[in-house]
Amino acid sequence: MTRREFIALGSIAGVAAAGVAALSRRGAVSIVRAYQQERFVSAGGALSVALSASEQWVDLAGRQARLYAFNSRVPGPLLEAQPGDDAQIRVRNGLREPTNLHYHGLHITPNGTADNIFLEIPEGEEIDYRFRLPLNHPAGFFWIHPHVHGLVAQQVSLGLAMPFVVRGDLDDIPEVAAAREHFLILQDFGLDGAGHPIDPGMSASMMGREGSLITVTGQRQPQYTIEQDGLLRLRLLNASASRFYRLRLENHPLHIIATDGGAIATPHSVDELVLAPGERRDLLVQGRRVTGSHRLINLPYDRGSAGMMGGGTSATETELATLVYQGRAERSLTIPQTLLQVPALPPATVRRTFELSDAMGMIPGRGMGMRFRISGREFDANRIDTSVRLGSVEEWEFVNTTTMDHPMHIHTNSFQVVGPDGQPERAWRDVVIVKARSRTRVRIRFEDFAGRTVQHCHILDHEDLGMMGTILIEP
Repeated sequence: MTRREFIALGSIAGVAAAGVAALSRRGAVSIVRAYQQERFVSAGGALSVALSASEQWVDLAGRQARLYAFNSRVPGPLLEAQPGDDAQIRVRNGLREPTNLHYHGLHITPNGTADNIFLEIPEGEEIDYRFRLPLNHPAGFFWIHPHVHGLVAQQVSLGLAMPFVVRGDLDDIPEVAAAREHFLILQDFGLDGAGHPIDPGMSASMMGREGSLITVTGQRQPQYTIEQDGLLRLRLLNASASRFYRLRLENHPLHIIATDGGAIATPHSVDELVLAPGERRDLLVQGRRVTGSHRLINLPYDRGSAGMMGGGTSATETELATLVYQGRAERSLTIPQTLLQVPALPPATVRRTFELSDAMGMIPGRGMGMRFRISGREFDANRIDTSVRLGSVEEWEFVNTTTMDHPMHIHTNSFQVVGPDGQPERAWRDVVIVKARSRTRVRIRFEDFAGRTVQHCHILDHEDLGMMGTILIEP
């Protein structure tokens, strides 16, 4: 689709009444939406939002913390739209450094004041982001975070993250519409006893910083209720700068209904789920127990080591939240048998290989440290690393020569992971884990939007330390 001129129709606060009205237009009023932060919902085909980014004291997990916040909250407000909506998001930068917004996973133009990560908002200034969601944009769970190179890990690890939901066909499936819905935004923070951020230091930056305090949508070990014979819809986002989550829900399988880019064809049940930084998963949990409480646990995950800098294994399991049974559903709800069709991408006409590597080098202001590269080059905003043609289908192989896992993220267009049999997975993703000393292939079609975009490691310290490349999509 071509972008139409934006028509501002005024802003609405994210109040419950607006949410119900939006649902009523689709005839899906049974969805229970639980998000304890501020909420903005589109109306009349327009989403209008006023945001401020600031450094301030916020209430985090029952304590005061000096963090970066959108609209004085960590995480920030939930933005909710539908395909075809026009969006105007006015952002005022109250930080003492430049910032911007990246619309992670949204299929929108990378140009102008849309998903343009080369655009910066100077300290004390504001900008209007304007874009249109394509009419065929998939329903899904996306998110927004800053993307100023060199400051990304700092700004995200200090709290700047917020969910962006596109409603659509997935939400209209009867079992999904009837489920109680919760957004679980996973973040970690390194704070001292007074609530001030702890400098991660050189070693943690090279490995990828992790904080000792893990929160779920700003809370510590929140409790969620589920009815016997009911369904719970858990929408998970890893908004941490570096931490991987390996999740298990006691006594309950996790039924995946959507990946980063939207619905899959049929639910897929797992006992454990790994979420790399930036990844999202949409899950259904079935209330098949009679009573009791059941923990959502984060299990140890080894993401490798930075040479002599030590390993990246979280040593102990951590309770993230608790699921508690309360009452019985009015009618028994089951996991749907089918969801939405996901056609496989056609064979690629171009194949490329990208080598992921690291080496010691100078880090400005910090001395010698580990630098990270894609195909032997560190990021340079003034250089085009890869040129592709609009409409083409390509197959990219990531070859990880390092001793650490790297979750690779491609902006603007989602992709399908290619299996050992050479066939693409019937699921859309925008982040894929490339394990240490391994290879991973993805198939991607460059659709709708020409312009300059990027790919990078979503361990955000690695991105800031060079593991990002510029892609030019040529018309």
